[in-house]
Amino acid sequence: MKNSVAPNNNEVRLSDDEFIVSKTDKRGIITYVNRTFMKISGYSEPELLGIQHNIIRHPDMPRRAFKLLWDTLGEGKEFFAYVKNLCKDGSYYWVMANVTPDLNAEGKVVGYYSVRRKPTNTAIQAITPLYKEMLDIERAAGPKEGPTRSIAHLQALCESKQCSYEELIWSLDNA
Repeated sequence: MKNSVAPNNNEVRLSDDEFIVSKTDKRGIITYVNRTFMKISGYSEPELLGIQHNIIRHPDMPRRAFKLLWDTLGEGKEFFAYVKNLCKDGSYYWVMANVTPDLNAEGKVVGYYSVRRKPTNTAIQAITPLYKEMLDIERAAGPKEGPTRSIAHLQALCESKQCSYEELIWSLDNA
C-alpha cells in the first residue's frame, strides 16, 4: 500500500514515559501495534494490521537508512536509529527506534519487534542535517546510484569521526 499522505509541519511529540511498540513479519507487514502507536500515528488498529510498516515512512528520511536497517537485521543484529515518521494527518514525529529480530523456539527469525521512545532534541538537531545530506545525495544521483552514494556519505562521516554507525547514533545525544 503506497502512502499518499501529504506531509505538513505539525509535530507530534511522545511524552517521556511513552513507548511505541510494534511487531512485523519478516517482510515488514505489521502484526501488532500498541495503543501509543495508534495514538501518535493517528491510525486505528485495523488500518495498521496487515499493512507494510513503511506506511509511516516520512519523505524526509533517506531510503538508504532503511536499507541499513534491513541489512543489519539480516545479519541477526539489533538496529538503532533516529527516525522521522509520518502520521495519518500529515503530521510528523521523531523516535529513537530499537528494532530486534523476533525468534521462534528453534531460533529462526519469524519477524521483528520494535520499541521506539522519545528522542532528545539534541539528537534530532544533530541527525536532521545528516539525513538531509543523504536525501539530497539520493535525489541528485538517482535511484540507481543514490543509495550507494548516500551510504558512502554516512560511512565517510563515521570514518572521519573514527566510529561505527552505532557509536555515531549513540553519540548524538552529546553532539
